Amino acid sequence: MKAVATAIPDVLLIEPQVFGDERGFFFESWNRRRFAELRIDCEFVQDNHSKSERNVLRGLHYQIEHAQGKLVRVIAGAVYDVAVDLRRSSPSFGKWVAFTLSADDRRMAWIPPGFAHGFCVTSDSAEVLYKTTDYWSPAHERSLKWNDPALAIPWPLSGEPLLAAKDAAGQSFERAETFA
Repeated sequence: MKAVATAIPDVLLIEPQVFGDERGFFFESWNRRRFAELRIDCEFVQDNHSKSERNVLRGLHYQIEHAQGKLVRVIAGAVYDVAVDLRRSSPSFGKWVAFTLSADDRRMAWIPPGFAHGFCVTSDSAEVLYKTTDYWSPAHERSLKWNDPALAIPWPLSGEPLLAAKDAAGQSFERAETFA
């Protein structure tokens, strides 16, 4: 397993070692000791699983208290995954990184606490699994506006996105609550 740096050093792409033969494949998607060696030394408390159709856009989500680190992977289909740095003390505050995650490449993304996270589905459908370092806290959940011109994220949509009401009503980056 290896970590690949992104343009924001705290966000990592994890490439597992996959063992395959005529029977199929095997890989470790979580190994606490190995992840600690990769600078991801945390305790996960919740696993989430979502299924979405093409052009569904989920995000950009974060929790202003009980901030969650997320280990994200796709087990069916493909998504365009985005992390936005909301940590005012960070040199990358207000910047974002994006990458494709797919069932075919089996890469995972580590998105630490202090980031907004979202994705759009680029295949016919996609299933996403992600582990979180804190529990869901509806009272502290926030949505950053997915199409904020200040961020100018080039979402690869083939039409209008399908959004949840909370995502359609997301806050602009300028007005969003951020982290110290």
